[in-house]
Amino acid sequence: MRVAVVGATGNLGTAVLKRLQSAQEISSVLGIARRLPDADAAPYSGAEWLSADIQFEESRAALAEAFAEVDSVIHLAWLIQPNTERDLLRRVNVEGTRHVLEAAEKAGVAHIAVASSVGAYSPVADDRPRSEDWPTEGIPTSHYSVDKAAQERILDEFSRAHPQIALARLRPGLIFQGSAGAEIQRYFAGRWAPVQVLSSFRPPVLPLPQGMRVQAVHADDVAEAFLRAVVRRAHGAFNICADDLLTGQLIAETIGRGRSIGVPGSALRPLLRAAHRAGVVPMDEGWLDMAHRVPVMDSSRAARELEWTPHRTAAQALEELVLGMAAGEGTGSAPLRPRSAHPAHADQLPWPENRLPERVDALLLRQYMADHLAGATAGLDRISMMAESFEDTPIYPQVSAVAETIRSEHAFLQELMKRQGFPRPSLSAALTWTGEKLGRLKPNARGPFGRSPLRMVLEAELMIAAVTGKMHGWKTMEQHAEALGVAPAVFQELAEAAQQQRETLDEVHSYAAERAFRRDEETFEPQRQS
Repeated sequence: MRVAVVGATGNLGTAVLKRLQSAQEISSVLGIARRLPDADAAPYSGAEWLSADIQFEESRAALAEAFAEVDSVIHLAWLIQPNTERDLLRRVNVEGTRHVLEAAEKAGVAHIAVASSVGAYSPVADDRPRSEDWPTEGIPTSHYSVDKAAQERILDEFSRAHPQIALARLRPGLIFQGSAGAEIQRYFAGRWAPVQVLSSFRPPVLPLPQGMRVQAVHADDVAEAFLRAVVRRAHGAFNICADDLLTGQLIAETIGRGRSIGVPGSALRPLLRAAHRAGVVPMDEGWLDMAHRVPVMDSSRAARELEWTPHRTAAQALEELVLGMAAGEGTGSAPLRPRSAHPAHADQLPWPENRLPERVDALLLRQYMADHLAGATAGLDRISMMAESFEDTPIYPQVSAVAETIRSEHAFLQELMKRQGFPRPSLSAALTWTGEKLGRLKPNARGPFGRSPLRMVLEAELMIAAVTGKMHGWKTMEQHAEALGVAPAVFQELAEAAQQQRETLDEVHSYAAERAFRRDEETFEPQRQS
């Protein structure tokens, strides 16, 4: 069987990709994502890849062509953040599902499996297990739940219109695995959460929402369920969860030292709302509402029809996630990137405390590299903000790809300086960072709260200049590669990568400049592609 996986680089997508590649029933896998992963890293190296942004209607043609020789489509793509951008989330999650289904039908695909969620279910006030026939109207105060319920309506409509296509919808609980640790921290706890301490310290007391009980499942177990659904051409809904229920007590035993204090939701909800509005915590209060009100799922149908049983308990999945968060674990994809970037060419860095030869002016070389690192730090911040600001535009995948490459190169330069025994840049880095931040204050918005098309043009021009300077920096370091203990070819490859980044940014600039000064072209129009 040939299977296409839409959303193959996220938490669940990575697990599904890995499981499909190890299954003898699967002959080949096509991975589809907005941002392509490191195709040389496992498990992404075992798949073919296509970049497609399913929020746009135009994606249907490319998807239909890609699905032409596919036996089954697994649709997993779902955008969780930024949860303040409701239009964007709706386009990707709900309309994106519609586009994938329409493309699969046009291509003549006979089977589709879609990731729904426990979050799609209507609220309950007890712990009585519910089967798949419980209503899926969602939790009104949770944007995630509302969109999952809307996705269910899309699936209902599609099934009625195309009864000849077997459509399976899997509704898992919270999906945990160690390699998603850094991603889940970014999406829910935020970068300021001191999760690193959990590797060596467990809190004696955990304050947790009173009455909290959630169902979770390991990503590998969900991936097994999807494989079985595909192989068996399953149709209908399936609850997917571990057998144990994560109560406050069990969470305290898993994460802490076994003691929890129940915090009333009436007290916790406004605190979480305030922290979210202040930008301290990415997770909003809707997730708390969902944790309190979704039903406990009965997964006996999956056991009966798919012969599926979880191999890990919810507590074991949570424990693995906590250790992954503490270590900042990740993979070679943008959604699952680790907390600390893996340095480019890490295997070709010199031994620690590499000593420069006498003929090299160490002081000047250190200052030169420190200045470039300061500029690289500001550039990384700028390109990351660009990717975040323009996530709803067709040029987002290109900007995001440049950001990921720059992040890896930044880590390389940091590690290279560390191994030379060079001090970290202080004043110059601070001044460059401050100047970059002040540059953002320029009032170029169209209206007091809008985004100006001019901003995209200027940001692209600034990044082109920064990448050009970086490219010459790598060429200069190449001339001193031997002294730095690095093969010249490494700096040559870094310079070539900078040139590719510049070409990509030129394309971004052309897209923005073509539209920024015209009244008949919308730079941020979501339904247009260049």
